[in-house]
Amino acid sequence: MPFRIGADVGGTFTDVVLLDDDSTKICATKVLTTPEQPDEAIVQGVVELLEAQELDGNALSHIIHGTTLFTNALIERKGAKTALITTKGFRDSIEIGREHRYDMYDLHMQKPKSLAPRYLRFELDERVLADGSVLRPLEGDDVHQLVGKLKQEGVEAVAVCLIHSYANDAHEKRVGTILAQALPDLAVSLSHEIVPEIREYDRTSTTLANVYVKPIAGRYLNRLQSQLGDTAGFDKSLFVMQSNGGLCEAADAAASPILCVESGPAAGGLAAAYYGKLLGHSDLLSFDMGGTTAKACVIVDSEPLVANDFEVDRQYQFKKGSGLPVKVPVIEMIEIGTGGGSIAEVDAMKRLNVGPHSAGAVPGPVAYGRGGDRPTVTDADLRLGYLDPEFFLGGTMRLDLERSREAIHDKIGAPLGLDEMAAAWGIHQIANENMASAARIHAIERGKDVRKFPIFAFGGAGPVHAFGVAQILRAPSIIYPLNAGVMSAIGFMTAPLSLQYSRSFPTLLDTLDIAGVNALLKEMEKQGREKLEKTIPAEDVGFRRFADIRYRKQGYEVRTVLPDGPLTDESAAVIRKNFEAAYREIYGHTMNAPIEIISWRVIAHGPNPVLNLPTQSEEAGATADSALKSRRAIYLPKHQEMREVPVYDRYQLPAGVRFKGPVIIEERESTAVINGDAEIRVDAFNNLIVDIAQE
Repeated sequence: MPFRIGADVGGTFTDVVLLDDDSTKICATKVLTTPEQPDEAIVQGVVELLEAQELDGNALSHIIHGTTLFTNALIERKGAKTALITTKGFRDSIEIGREHRYDMYDLHMQKPKSLAPRYLRFELDERVLADGSVLRPLEGDDVHQLVGKLKQEGVEAVAVCLIHSYANDAHEKRVGTILAQALPDLAVSLSHEIVPEIREYDRTSTTLANVYVKPIAGRYLNRLQSQLGDTAGFDKSLFVMQSNGGLCEAADAAASPILCVESGPAAGGLAAAYYGKLLGHSDLLSFDMGGTTAKACVIVDSEPLVANDFEVDRQYQFKKGSGLPVKVPVIEMIEIGTGGGSIAEVDAMKRLNVGPHSAGAVPGPVAYGRGGDRPTVTDADLRLGYLDPEFFLGGTMRLDLERSREAIHDKIGAPLGLDEMAAAWGIHQIANENMASAARIHAIERGKDVRKFPIFAFGGAGPVHAFGVAQILRAPSIIYPLNAGVMSAIGFMTAPLSLQYSRSFPTLLDTLDIAGVNALLKEMEKQGREKLEKTIPAEDVGFRRFADIRYRKQGYEVRTVLPDGPLTDESAAVIRKNFEAAYREIYGHTMNAPIEIISWRVIAHGPNPVLNLPTQSEEAGATADSALKSRRAIYLPKHQEMREVPVYDRYQLPAGVRFKGPVIIEERESTAVINGDAEIRVDAFNNLIVDIAQE
């Protein structure tokens, strides 16, 4: 029976999940992430699971991997020494950007530094016009002259972004050919291959980001495959999760790593959508809290929302425009610098702050006993009784309560004049408020009322904090899935193979060039089919098509579904209807103005994998008595003191059982903390469903 593995590398822990082919058997482990060599933790987790099941690498059909390595390299500026080749007169456009101040009142406003410093930005005296015609031809000698400069400066990677190359890519292709011949070891990215769309700044920024991490991606993925082969005996396909929720082969991820910068978080959104559809909740708020960050994602009609661009390295977390624009498809979510390892500190104004800095895996929270000396959210949760120091990670890792208490008292309690319990609760509650505020902003910006959305809670720390977050948001209920601590890795198993193609071809809807658009869509479908047929049968390849549409002269477009099949004269009315529905969903109204289509998109995909979750029959009159492990004192905010509550073994709770909070429910990778009044039940899929008593 073939098995498959999902491996999700987080900032603190690496989650590895093993499933058999019909998904009825799920085994999981969490190991501390190895930041300097992330592949080491993956291989360790894979070997642990294979040995536990008495298997070898030959039993695996494939491995799916998600990582934040590429994002971290961009944020920490640990990528390759990168140069930019652009059209004469556009050398500084990457720094000028949109000439927009994201905070016009901040006199000390910071912008992210360019990935290519000015002395490594070179110009070519060529020019292509917006219609694709050539105004000034490219001279090959000009490119050859640049080769010497690139060698002299020790450049490792080059982004080539010439004006209007989306309309005519001939000049970029020629530059790429010359560079490949003269400097075969140089990493090169051509903008028309990465993002063949209008908006020069966004296209240049995306191409730079891609090539900046390209050498890292190639080395990392090659090393990972080699280590999996040498240590685990695995020699099958390695897939990487893309930011849009689809899978690609490792070779494609190495060539276009920018498509995978949000690969780990994207899997959590997929898992929430899958479970929501299974349970009859088409609308959900996905809440994923790990060791370093928390993520919130709105699920609508059983699908996570997808955007065509996002930003990395934001200087201010919630301020759009303060980061580097990346024009690639991504599952829409908001990421908050609050996780189990988030550091709590008192600032100069005697205010308690939590995050965004994290203790990570090294040294980790104080309780880990690995050298950390600053209290974190995990230390506060331990002091509040929410975590059992003897049962962390199922008892494989012991937490040091006394060290946590000392750190909370010395670094937080004493400076603020609070006892350690009040200080610990302050840390916990500020973390909850930070996450709830971000989730509310994320939902409101998308026209959604989060009070109507059940919360799907997962991640190692998610179940600890979800109840408090839900109370702040006034959410109606919470779903805690079994194996919540490794849910993102399970989410990999719900993702299909998927590739997205895009082309800018601006046109008014009223004068739509039907033949031209059909030719464009057909070309993109052909590209996707040829690529996917190398991995899956031709009959399994499907397509979804979208367009970026706006009212004429607006600054932003709305992603709009296109009708299936070749477009006809009648298609314009269908496109108009779909656009107006999407526009109204976001803005609450439509306009009487010409409609303009800017770009066209095709998603080529394989079939959606089936995840057959283990089930059990619900028992009438079932009780939780057999699952009772002990009683433990935890902090109850309603009473503002520690009181004993039941502690249950998650794996022993029968389907159909109903009981009330407050209560603690433990499993190996996470702990569900219900520290208030609530109705709790277990469904046939072993999910905990918590209905919150609204005050």
